Amino acid sequence: MADPKKIAVVLFQLGGPDGQAAVEPFLYNLFCDPDIINFPGAFLARKLIAKLISTTRSKVVGQHYAEIGGGSPIRRLTEEQARALEVALKPHISARSIVAMRYWHPNTAEAITALDSEPYDELVLLPLYPHYSFATTRSSLNEWNRQYKPTTSVKIIDHFYDHPDYIAAIVERINTVRAEIKRPDEIHLVFSAHGLPLALVEKGDPYPKQIEETVQMVRELGAWPNPHVLCYQSRVGPQKWLQPSLTTTIEKMAQSGIKRMLVIPISFLTEHIETLHEINVEAREEAESLGVTEFRMMPALNDSPLLIRALADLVLRSVGMRSGVASLAS
Repeated sequence: MADPKKIAVVLFQLGGPDGQAAVEPFLYNLFCDPDIINFPGAFLARKLIAKLISTTRSKVVGQHYAEIGGGSPIRRLTEEQARALEVALKPHISARSIVAMRYWHPNTAEAITALDSEPYDELVLLPLYPHYSFATTRSSLNEWNRQYKPTTSVKIIDHFYDHPDYIAAIVERINTVRAEIKRPDEIHLVFSAHGLPLALVEKGDPYPKQIEETVQMVRELGAWPNPHVLCYQSRVGPQKWLQPSLTTTIEKMAQSGIKRMLVIPISFLTEHIETLHEINVEAREEAESLGVTEFRMMPALNDSPLLIRALADLVLRSVGMRSGVASLAS
């Protein structure tokens, strides 16, 4: 009997600084991205703009990381997802998972070196962004294509915002929080997604539409009576971004007399600065200063078994195995 095919899975994420010294170079890498800083003649000014932004923002951003433990947990959490995915795939295929961070270590070049350290028959590229965006999925895949020359079959999974197990994982997390609070049907659900410049939306970025569909599917599966709202966070720079913002949403809700809210980070697979600080520190402080008496945040999915099952199902389907994982999607 022939040996089973060896599958390599590359998991893409944005990355984050692992310590204070990494904050400024991380920001520089972020704002050097041509998929983020892109306008006529941008190639002439991009590095200068990135240097200016990273220099001026590094002190404040560094303080935020200091307040959540000194650095981002995203590498550790993504590597935990990678190991869990290998375990989920082991009964079905011979697979190994490799992490490629867009703006910090292990970066794309380091991931390629790790990939080439062992033979493989098929390659699966799996960005850990459930919702496709030019700023995330396309950026990571563009960087990969700039550095990697394929020598074998390559499969690409570029979204999973509507995968049943991913939706179920979010519902499970929300239900866990609801079980901890009194009168859970009365708390307002605030779905908060990472923001996006409107310039990208106007160029056809499908991200906001996919976010809206995820929220709808989560609400339908959860079947909660709670009032809800969708908003966006993490705006940077003077350009117009998706609205309403998380800050504005909290202000308006508080002004209308709403005292209880559960913030659901709908587009984040792991905890990082946007959840641990922007929501759980900054938004919490703002809400409490405006009279909100109960402010909750849904934990990110991290290594949720349902999420890992969704990822395993996506990988198996991409290599032609339609019924390998016991998935809600089967």
